[in-house]
Amino acid sequence: MYATAWWYATAWWYATAYGATTGPAARPARPVAGLSEGIARVTTPAVPQIAIPRVPPGTLGRLALWLGVAANVAVVNWLLVVSPYPGSNVYFVMGRFFGLHAALIMALQLLLIARLPWLDRRIGMDRLTAWHRWTGYTLLWTIVAHASCIVFGLAMMSGTSFSGQVVDLATTWEGVLWAMIAGGLLLAIGLVSARFARRRLPYETWHLLHLGTYVAVLLALTHQIAVGTTFTASPFAMAYWWTLWSVALGAVLAGRVFLPLWRNLRHRFRVERVVPESENVVSVYVTGRRLDRLPAQAGQFFLWRFLSRDRWWQANPFSLSTAPDGRTLRLTAKAVGTGSAGLRRIPVGTRVFAEGPYGAFTGMHRTRTATLLVAGGVGVTPIRSLLESLGGHIVVLYRVRTEADAVLVDELRTLAEARGADLRLVTGPSRPAPPTGPIFGPDHLRELVPDIRERDVFVCGPVGMTGAVLRSLRQLRVPRRQVHSERFGLAG
Repeated sequence: MYATAWWYATAWWYATAYGATTGPAARPARPVAGLSEGIARVTTPAVPQIAIPRVPPGTLGRLALWLGVAANVAVVNWLLVVSPYPGSNVYFVMGRFFGLHAALIMALQLLLIARLPWLDRRIGMDRLTAWHRWTGYTLLWTIVAHASCIVFGLAMMSGTSFSGQVVDLATTWEGVLWAMIAGGLLLAIGLVSARFARRRLPYETWHLLHLGTYVAVLLALTHQIAVGTTFTASPFAMAYWWTLWSVALGAVLAGRVFLPLWRNLRHRFRVERVVPESENVVSVYVTGRRLDRLPAQAGQFFLWRFLSRDRWWQANPFSLSTAPDGRTLRLTAKAVGTGSAGLRRIPVGTRVFAEGPYGAFTGMHRTRTATLLVAGGVGVTPIRSLLESLGGHIVVLYRVRTEADAVLVDELRTLAEARGADLRLVTGPSRPAPPTGPIFGPDHLRELVPDIRERDVFVCGPVGMTGAVLRSLRQLRVPRRQVHSERFGLAG
């Protein structure tokens, strides 16, 4: 997805310029070999030494981001102090305070969704998106406080009524009407972004409505330029605010528009093969030019657009199911919606517009030489690519309801044997009660992997399973820096 509707015209140009060509039929599904039942206890062989960064990348990313926020908060408050408004009362001062911080929060909102590679690889799109959502709610309340305090303060200073002051501001103060429209847009976007509404809207509809955020930002900027005394208080103030907004808007354009366009023009992704893995799971192989220069890592994902006439407008997040080898990229998906269900019908040769790679679910964040990989269902796809790329001793716990649900299990076994890893397939009903408790309860995890506190743990699977594993890891007192999980999805 992109921040402007212009992207859609670009995508359609790709579809018409390069077209979807018809190629050979997809291969028939490969049979899944028989699986062993039950769970065996893991034994740990000697682990080779692996270089671990002194400062975890996630810590470095968060530190850089929040130090930058703190520095800007300090500058904004200093500008408020050195540029007083003559004859103002306490309500008006509070209104200015909330207004300046609303502008700062708005700029932060843009930075959090800019998908800058440096931040994304260290923090992850899921966390950046969650922070964007919560700062969005903070922004709404800050704008309400700003408007209420300003109107109430001016009404007291002029001796007019609250409603009369609102009318006066909208009709006689330059830029205030635009600010009111911007506030209304942000309130509407906040309502459709709430969970109860978001779940009822198709992603494409929600995204189209969400584009109004950028209109609101531009309207708010015109308001700040027109009536913001701290904007024009001094040459430093003007330089600061223009730099802040240039960086924020420039980050969005760079991360959401120019970088994806440049990568797709450079690599020219195209469907090479479509391989059904089972009745409802399919793998798509994507090739292109100079893929050895694409900075993708095992465990990451892309937003894929297959540029055929009936699919070019759909963006689906799918993880890489093999470690990048510089020649092809492979995604493996389960048919859970209209987008993923239609993958097996994509003609070979179809042009692909891929945004990414995204995500911090990679070996870059390792803190230990030994690793536990926990997968559930089709969440095994990034786990399979990590198994292929990580060094040291690895334990893989793969949770599926039945043997037929085990995706890529033959590949997992081959990789585990080649790398000296322990692979355990966990089958059975969703709520079994082994002698040591639930399958992913703390006692059972400790029985399966006695040295679990000495390992990095990567978890990917359904929300319920992932939550159960994370709760057990907390009860087992596995250090938080050793636990890695990521929700692969679109913003919202």
